Amino acid sequence: MLLSGPITVSLATLASAHPGATVKRQVSQLRDSYDFVIVGGGTSGLTVADRLTEAFPNKTVLVVEYGDIEYGPGNFDPPPAVPASRWTVTSLPNPEVNNRTAGVAAGQVVGGSSVINGQFLDRGSRFDYDSWQELNGQGSGSTDINWNWENLFPYFKKSVTLTEPSAELAEEYGYTWDVSSYGDSTPVYATYPPFQWADQHIMWNAYKELGVQEPKECANGDKEGICWVPTTQHPVTALRSHSGLGHYAAVIDTRSNYDLLVKHQGVRVVYPHKPGEDSGAPIVEVRSLVDDVLFNVTANAEVIISAGAFHTPTVLMRSGIGPASVLESAGIPLVLDLPGVGSNFQDHTGPPVSWNLTKPGDFHPVRSAMQDPAFAADAAAGFNETPSRGPYTLALGNSAVYVSLPHLAPDNHETIIANIRAIAANDTLAASYLPPDHRTSAPMIAGYQAQLSALADLFANPQSPSLESPFAAGASAVAFQLHPLSRGTVRLDPADHLAQPILDARIATNPVDLDLHLAHVRFLRRAGATEALQRYGAVELRPGPGVGDADDEALRAFVRQSATLSFMHPCCTAAMMPEEKGGVVGPDLKVHGAGGRLRVVDMSVMPLVPGSHLMATAYAVGERAADLIIAEWSE
Repeated sequence: MLLSGPITVSLATLASAHPGATVKRQVSQLRDSYDFVIVGGGTSGLTVADRLTEAFPNKTVLVVEYGDIEYGPGNFDPPPAVPASRWTVTSLPNPEVNNRTAGVAAGQVVGGSSVINGQFLDRGSRFDYDSWQELNGQGSGSTDINWNWENLFPYFKKSVTLTEPSAELAEEYGYTWDVSSYGDSTPVYATYPPFQWADQHIMWNAYKELGVQEPKECANGDKEGICWVPTTQHPVTALRSHSGLGHYAAVIDTRSNYDLLVKHQGVRVVYPHKPGEDSGAPIVEVRSLVDDVLFNVTANAEVIISAGAFHTPTVLMRSGIGPASVLESAGIPLVLDLPGVGSNFQDHTGPPVSWNLTKPGDFHPVRSAMQDPAFAADAAAGFNETPSRGPYTLALGNSAVYVSLPHLAPDNHETIIANIRAIAANDTLAASYLPPDHRTSAPMIAGYQAQLSALADLFANPQSPSLESPFAAGASAVAFQLHPLSRGTVRLDPADHLAQPILDARIATNPVDLDLHLAHVRFLRRAGATEALQRYGAVELRPGPGVGDADDEALRAFVRQSATLSFMHPCCTAAMMPEEKGGVVGPDLKVHGAGGRLRVVDMSVMPLVPGSHLMATAYAVGERAADLIIAEWSE
């Protein structure tokens, strides 16, 4: 799709043009009650709010958001770009990686993490989402609601409008895409930028030499290969496109039933009576961040928690819904004993591989050109032109390689997979890799074993990527481990229930994670011997010639010390799985045992992190959830 007409203005501009229309800042501005109350105005939450207010013009929706309306600069905008507000949660020390801590960011702003992320709009492979269905297809919580790729793909398409690059750009950079994998009706925009660094081709050609395929499109469920990935930006201005713009600012003129309460915290949900089939929707307790006043909001239909992987479990735990032992230690009366709340934490991690190019190349510009004041000034001027041009349109970059374990480790992938299956088959061994308070929990052990079996199938599939390495320039790579086996926790601070949660990421507590890291690093190191890098005199910097490729212990030491411990993809802490396998929500996203009027809609519901960045999946989950809610309340 190609856009014409007025250029999209910022969310802040639109909001200020309609003072009091929907933005609320104090309790006195609220209605007596709402049909739907959404706790969290992030990527998924605003998607749901948009669709519900559209489908039900006579029903009211309130979104309670901790942050405020802010301008969200792109991932790579000219200075002095000021990033939007964010949470930074620092993990406890991780013993298996030299007691290092992981710092994990999440958006604290209207639009959530879609306002602060790298704008990289990739999807997982079809097998990632098929595994969700596999994990939900058994048990008492199973329904006819299917979350496999076939059922989720239409929501991926619906969630974004793709603007195709011009024929000239496609020829210049080699862009390929399949427009049928995208939609054209939602004002969340994605495109391919009018700029690439001149040395971007080095790593692309290296992976080609290693035998990696080049699919035309990687967003259609078939993902292994070297891929072009769209950027979430306006196709004319190159300004960041995010949920706050596409699902709030773009629709407020026509939605008198859509209220947004900013600078307020959804503290907990309260059931006047014990939750059950006839208990109705819970009351939402809300706290003002301005004066610390607490008040209640009544939902006539249901409450949707969409506060993200860190804060959705804390809302539930403050409500008395969670692991009994954790709630007891925090002094919170137990309402529902769900040990999976705040459990099953996953994120992507991985070490770097890089080379020094000792022979100059015949390409310009490269990133170092930004150190030239004249070049940097022209780049800034180009970004502010209409249409925008130059390096500042690039955001994170647009290319990545995705490779399956059988293809990157043909000699030892079967051993790694056999080790995973052996853990899955042994109750005691599987339990030993879980957090201590889960090692005697039958549901948590059973759920972890089911996950390990599903992961072993993913690793054995030559079309299911195990490794991602995004690249935009030069001769460097980073080994994203797409399917971690270790499981962490997000817990309330028992000394201050309103403080940031305590994250125990428990990185590499399952030792097979390190085996996977080694396989990934060894594959990436092979790129250094390709003609694509050797023509420029590539000399390995990391891990470096002192770390032998056959020396497992030296490579493990390198991974432990150098791996990035979070690529900012926290998820899975209120997993969609049967209750008897440690699940928190069912396929309808309703909280087990909570009476049917309490749902979770955000990245905490994923049982397994997909092999992708999370934004596209967050939009799709929001779209699917909205349809489920609309179908139920239209009856």
